[in-house]
Amino acid sequence: MTLGATAIAVILITAASFTLLGLLKASRHTISLEDYMVSRNRVGTGMALATIVASAMGAWILFSPPEVGATSGIAGIVGYCIGQATPAALFAFMGTRMRFLMPKGHSLNEYVLHRFGQAMYRLTLGIVVFYMFVYVVAELTAIAKAVELMAGVPLWLTALLVISAVFVYTIVGGLEATIFTDAIQFAVIVPLLLLSFGIAVFALGGWDNAVAPVTQTAPELLTLANGPGIKFGATLVIAVVAAEMFNQTNWQRIYACKTDQVVRRSFLGSFLLILPMLLIAGLLGILAMHFGFNDDRAFFSLIQALELPGWVTIAVLVLVLALVMSTLSSLLNGISSLFTTDLLRLFPQQSASGILRITRLLTLGLGLPAVLIASQGYNVLYLFLLADLVCSGALFPVLFGLYSRRLTGAMAFWSAVVAIAAGALFFPRPDFSPWNGLPFAGDLLVSFAAPIVVSIVLCLGWIQLKAQGGKTEAFDFGILSRDIRAYGESDMVSANAVANTKRQADDLLL
Repeated sequence: MTLGATAIAVILITAASFTLLGLLKASRHTISLEDYMVSRNRVGTGMALATIVASAMGAWILFSPPEVGATSGIAGIVGYCIGQATPAALFAFMGTRMRFLMPKGHSLNEYVLHRFGQAMYRLTLGIVVFYMFVYVVAELTAIAKAVELMAGVPLWLTALLVISAVFVYTIVGGLEATIFTDAIQFAVIVPLLLLSFGIAVFALGGWDNAVAPVTQTAPELLTLANGPGIKFGATLVIAVVAAEMFNQTNWQRIYACKTDQVVRRSFLGSFLLILPMLLIAGLLGILAMHFGFNDDRAFFSLIQALELPGWVTIAVLVLVLALVMSTLSSLLNGISSLFTTDLLRLFPQQSASGILRITRLLTLGLGLPAVLIASQGYNVLYLFLLADLVCSGALFPVLFGLYSRRLTGAMAFWSAVVAIAAGALFFPRPDFSPWNGLPFAGDLLVSFAAPIVVSIVLCLGWIQLKAQGGKTEAFDFGILSRDIRAYGESDMVSANAVANTKRQADDLLL
């Protein structure tokens, strides 16, 4: 059997195994629309911890962190670790705040709709869908490039096989099946990641021998005092924190946790687990510099260069599949939940089963363009950075609205729009060169810091101006608990009527 045929066989067997487990979980009981979207208050600390880590640790950890390690060194890796883990710590507190204000909620965009009105809702929905779609494409790109590098399988074929398998159990079983398979994939990911790192270090003759060429040619990669590495690390902290706040999979798990205590324990625990996992992934990039590999394929190029036994290649392939399927299933389920709020408003007479059917079809519709884009093999890191940019512009107004009664829909909307535009002025091209002649153009740190600063100044300044003019408006947070109901509750229609009235009033502000 050729290497390509072996790779396809491993993909089929692994994907089929996870799919079967997901379907078995889904077959245990009839799934309601509420179960499909949030599996409310059903998950304990251990399962929540596993699903949070597994859904966060996609195949990208074998592409982006190794690339960062190979180009920015330990300083960049530390920044990536902090950036990726910090959102989990923030959710431990903001998640309980959201549960308190909106106990029957389902999503971030649902909160924005009732808190800020239609304009900000449309902007936030666009940002969330854009970010999560890019995330899906990046994951498919990662697995497709990995299999192509290891076995020469065409990009489109791998992407199609993987997303088809994930669609089957995600579409049928919803969030409950996703969380269940995440826990199993978590048990696969951790030991295989440690195994990959251990084998690579051993094959290179130990850590000292592995980094000896790096010490001679690029010693700055091995120190925290690396200026460019520190700068890139700071960039990643801002970018990743902003993006993960708009990741619907996190907000779903907020509501899936049984209690607020489970939310705090599981998200803080995942913060502690994500740090070492990303550190190991980044160090694999430094090991790849032993052979001079420094792009997003550094880890897989390292595995090939070491000429390891075939079972190691199979283990790495299983690792990548577990990583990508855990994240993809969460993303697809998260995207499907985003459609539901609008579907319930557009089709108020439609049954829950009808809404669920439409939601599934819309989610399926995302698959084809995702596969087509993934087959192009774009740089995974740049895809993420592009999505991170738009998230950074809306980060402050959306989260500040959880605490400030004086922030209106108009303030949130316009501050986010101006902030995103400000960041775009400095954002680089795909080759990371500037696209205009402005000072600091092409500087990633400036492009992500600018939206944060602009949005904070605009929001706080606008609030102060209205206060000085005696026109301060205080939002009633009670609306979030009164108007938002679980899917299927008898008062859904009246709640929608109240919500429509509130949104119309907010739109007048624009």
